[in-house]
Amino acid sequence: MTLTGPPAADATTDAPREPGGPDRPVTTRLGRFLRAVPVPLALVAMIGLAGVVLGRVYAGGVLTALVLGAAVGSVLVSVAARRLPSWLVAPISVLAMAGWTAWSLRHTATRAELPGGFAEVAADAARNGIPRLLTAMIPVEPTPDTVLVPLVAAWLAGLAGAEVALRAGRVLLGYLPPLLLYAGALYVVGPNADPAIRPTLALVAVAVLGLAVSAQPSTAGGDPAAGLAPAVRTAVRARLAAASAAGVAVVVALAALLGPLVAARVQDRPVDPRRYVEPPQVETLDENPLIRISGWALNPEQKLLDVRTERPAGPTAAPPPTGDAAGDGEPAEELALRIRLAVLSDYDGVTWRVGATYRNAGRILPAAAPAQDSTVETVRQEITVADLTGRLLPAVATPREVTGARVAYDPATGTLIRPEGLSPGLRYTVTSERERPDVNLLATANVPAGDQVARVLRVADGVPEPLRRLATQLAEENGAPYARALAVEQFLAEHYRLVADAPSGHAYPNLNFFLFGPRNGGGQRGTSEQFAAAFAVLGRLTGLPTRVVVGFESTGDGPVRAADAYAWPEVLFEGLGWVPFDPLPRPDQEPRPVEEDFRPQPEDPPPSEVPEPTLEPTAEPEPAAAPGPPVDGGSVPTPVLVGGGTGGVLLLVGALLLTLLLMRRSLTRARLERGDPGQRIAGAWREVTDALRLAGHPVGGDLAATEVAARAHRALAAAHRAGLPASGTADPGADGSRSGMADLGVDGPPAAPGHALAGPVGAPGHDLAGPVGVAVDELADLLNQVAFAPGTASGEQAARAATVATAYVDALRAARPWWRRLLWSVHPGPLRHRSQPR
Repeated sequence: MTLTGPPAADATTDAPREPGGPDRPVTTRLGRFLRAVPVPLALVAMIGLAGVVLGRVYAGGVLTALVLGAAVGSVLVSVAARRLPSWLVAPISVLAMAGWTAWSLRHTATRAELPGGFAEVAADAARNGIPRLLTAMIPVEPTPDTVLVPLVAAWLAGLAGAEVALRAGRVLLGYLPPLLLYAGALYVVGPNADPAIRPTLALVAVAVLGLAVSAQPSTAGGDPAAGLAPAVRTAVRARLAAASAAGVAVVVALAALLGPLVAARVQDRPVDPRRYVEPPQVETLDENPLIRISGWALNPEQKLLDVRTERPAGPTAAPPPTGDAAGDGEPAEELALRIRLAVLSDYDGVTWRVGATYRNAGRILPAAAPAQDSTVETVRQEITVADLTGRLLPAVATPREVTGARVAYDPATGTLIRPEGLSPGLRYTVTSERERPDVNLLATANVPAGDQVARVLRVADGVPEPLRRLATQLAEENGAPYARALAVEQFLAEHYRLVADAPSGHAYPNLNFFLFGPRNGGGQRGTSEQFAAAFAVLGRLTGLPTRVVVGFESTGDGPVRAADAYAWPEVLFEGLGWVPFDPLPRPDQEPRPVEEDFRPQPEDPPPSEVPEPTLEPTAEPEPAAAPGPPVDGGSVPTPVLVGGGTGGVLLLVGALLLTLLLMRRSLTRARLERGDPGQRIAGAWREVTDALRLAGHPVGGDLAATEVAARAHRALAAAHRAGLPASGTADPGADGSRSGMADLGVDGPPAAPGHALAGPVGAPGHDLAGPVGVAVDELADLLNQVAFAPGTASGEQAARAATVATAYVDALRAARPWWRRLLWSVHPGPLRHRSQPR
């Protein structure tokens, strides 16, 4: 009796060998292989897509390649160790991860030219990987500390996903680690890149394909219930159908609930995780390096740096234009390089501060587009630190590449720090692109305004009045922004002395003493700290965006000593960028007394101190008749000679007065009717100041426009109070002053012919000082607009200024006696002062 049984199992495939089918084991083996491959490939692709998303904020494609390598390595180790015990897989995979990570760190360190050995670099990356990744400047350079965290995360995601999907057979659950890695990459990128729409769609497609292929049935008929008893088969199919229906219902419900929420968040800006991490900060000593100028000046031989410079071959390039360069028309030949240490943009009335936001940067720094028509020179310097301390790293503006030191960079100011601090012997190389604007564009350049530059225009409260008056004087005499900056530079260079032993300090009281203190008491002398700070404050008071820069002057090669440290101001011009100025006096120049060009006058000088000008012609004695020969009968009689001589003199005087009258009227018309609106407004203002001078109330150049308007108001009120007779009327004559008052909106009862005013002083509608004073205030506002915002005045504003000036002059003239009104029209004073600033 022969016993029969089931076919023997195949030793290699573990599949039952069916009769009559010798090729069946091969087909089963191939099918299993084809079903097993898609899941590992899907895991590798999903992790690689996470690297693609994160690589958008990195420079180049190095990070993406390293993450993809980690994905392939982690999944392959799990596939190769599938038949080993599960507890052995993790140690083997971690060892492989350590090898791949070590190679990646060495590769990126060599590529970034980082100093130090591998152990030092790896330890630093392990300590600071996460904060450096979240504080690095974008685009992030692949360095050991910025690639370590993504590499380890990618490898662990591949290990976990492969073990769950391949060993445990939970494919959908195995997708969770790569999905979390992808979400983390999106979060780290935040709003610093465009939405990752294509990588996300690719991720979904890869995941669906992996699920679809891995879910194919393994039985011959394709039915999971095949080979079962009919009753059991029916139950299995029913359970599968119910589970499928429940799964579809859950998916539809989740889509209905979460779909609108997700759609509403599509346009929202992602959160930037960098805002939760504090970037590298400067030390207290570096927050205001301006105070170090005085200490360095007292130790001039202290060696701070050693510098070696490489510049392109050819003639020496010109330095950035300053007042002297532009004023002479030809920039002077460059003798030194300016090495910047810090840029100070914030001033609170007490101290200047850096206020920069530094981000960890790699070897290559982000570049900005140069200004239009500017020239750019590449300067490469090798700098060795000696006795310089702190974290601020000196460099020529603007650095583009740094090797030999790990740095953090502030793009707004173009300055560097070394987070670990400076140490003697530190050597680094910095390549900078030094930009110089076109000198010819400065004279017509404007300065920016608005919220973007409010920080460098802000003037803290508590400005001393002399500083404000000096700034007003310099601004009124110079309309264009560059002219104002040049005026401030020249004023400081011509009136103050540069010394090394001046005490440190740049608060308002210090600057006030520096500018106006007595020479024999220590005033009007200071270091570059006071010169630069005074320029920046006066510039902001005149409407210029300014900042202070601290650095060193170097010949380009050799030591940089403490005596080479100094500060200089910079002004921001539209389209040209920051332009440096040099307010320091020349070594061979003796400063002039400040009082020569700045004489603050009291607001209300006593009447006795301002005598009215003498307008009456002075009678001259007749010359004594010289003895002569007796007059013969043919001579002209003496009365005829006297009468003819007197008539000639009167004719000459009349011609002179008529000429003066015509010249005065021509001057008034030229001021009020010719030129652009700004020039006409300035001409109207000169008419008012000339009227004050003719009325015996001259104004000095130190007064602001609003102060002059207040004085004009008081002068008009005093003139009308003094000019009204006992009846309470004033006789302005037929000079048209009434019409001028009507133009300004002065109401009142109709006046009798020849009388613009009637009624007691102070009656409603008869106090001209009020309405006209308000109108002069309006004229002062127009003048300030022309001075601080050139080109913004309109023709209507110029016409209004002419009306206000005419009305004021007529009202002030109307209060004078009749003979003074006649002399007013022919007084030569306005002709003599027509070119002088008011």
